[in-house]
Parts: sequence; C-alpha cells; structure tokens
Amino acid sequence: MKTKQTIAIIGASGNMGSAISRSLSRGNYRLLLCAKDLEKVQAVAADIKTSYPGAEVEAVDCTKEASWEADIIINAVPYAAEKEIAEKIREVANQKIVISIANPLNETYDGLVTAPDTSAAEELQKLLPNSKVVKAFNTTFAADFSTPVIDGKQVDAFIAGNDKEALQVVSELVKTAGFHPIVAGNLPVSGTLERMQLLLIQLNMKYDYNWLAGWKILHQ
Repeated sequence: MKTKQTIAIIGASGNMGSAISRSLSRGNYRLLLCAKDLEKVQAVAADIKTSYPGAEVEAVDCTKEASWEADIIINAVPYAAEKEIAEKIREVANQKIVISIANPLNETYDGLVTAPDTSAAEELQKLLPNSKVVKAFNTTFAADFSTPVIDGKQVDAFIAGNDKEALQVVSELVKTAGFHPIVAGNLPVSGTLERMQLLLIQLNMKYDYNWLAGWKILHQ
C-alpha cells in the first residue's frame, strides 16, 4: 500500500488555497490547512469533511509546525508574501517539495514585478536553496477546479522544476486534483508559465476570454 503523504497548504483559506485543498481531499493525503485567520481555514476544513467524510484534514495556524510535519508544502499565497513564508519554513523545508503557485503580477495587471530573467518560482528557490521547488497550478484559476474535465478530457496543467522525482510526485498530485499534468521543463520555464497566465488574465479582463472554451475547441 502506498504511504499516505502529508501536505501542508499554506494560504488554504484563499480562493486558490481552498480550491486546491478541496480537490486534494479526494486523494490519499493527509492535509494540514494553514492560514493567518484560523476561523476561515477551520471553515474550509469543515466544508471538506462534510463533502468528503473520509478525508484526513486538519486546520492549523502554525505554518512552521505544519511544514515540519509535511512531506509536500504548497505555498498558496500571493507573490508578495512568499519571502515571509520562506523565512518561516526554511529550516523545516530541507529536501522537501515546495510548490509555488504564485504569479508575480503588478497592481494593475499589465506586467510582472519580477525581472525578465527570473520568475516567482526561481526567487522562491533562492530563498529555499535546500528545497525542491516546483511550479504548479499557476495557469489554473480557482474556478477551474470545479470543472477540470471537458467532454471527458482532463484540462492541461503545466508544471516545471529541476528535480525529476519531485516532478513525478507533483504530477500525481495534479492528477488527483483532476487535471492532466504536462511537464513544461526545468524551473526557469516558470517565467514563461507566469507570463502565460498574465496574458490569460489580461484577455479575460479585456474580452471576458475563457481559455477553457478555447481549449475545448482545440481538442474537438
């Protein structure tokens, strides 16, 4: 029997964090949901237990303690908060997989705040030099988790990272969430994925563009 992995989801009360938490509760994982507002994350945990009574999920308010217990850490916080989180978990995240979902958008959503030759994931890797940082879920919107299958086909979700085993583990996690994982390349490809999501956000704002509808047309 496959050993049950423990996943700490930091920022689990947010739109993306809660969507990821709900989607992974269907898998063989123990979930530790973390957020500054314990009441909000407790509500997410209670909702999951109502929908999936067999899910092993717990709400906690100590990011460092949850990360110490975890095999995998999902950093589901905005880019601006990643440095603070990295400082809290650095000592307990050694050799662990840390997933970056952040898109380093500026306040007007017309550009990225990172330099052209780097990405949010690469910056997180610098802050956590002994961890295995993987980019995942940054090209999906929170609403996509409720409809990850269109016409019987799983929607693609891109991931990037330098560690082969970590990419395999995250690919399985992405499958559990309902998506079809595509390894886009090593961690520097994260910059392309983040710029891709910036474009999708801009198109959505300007034209009410739905990339899932476009995905459906391409796969007919």
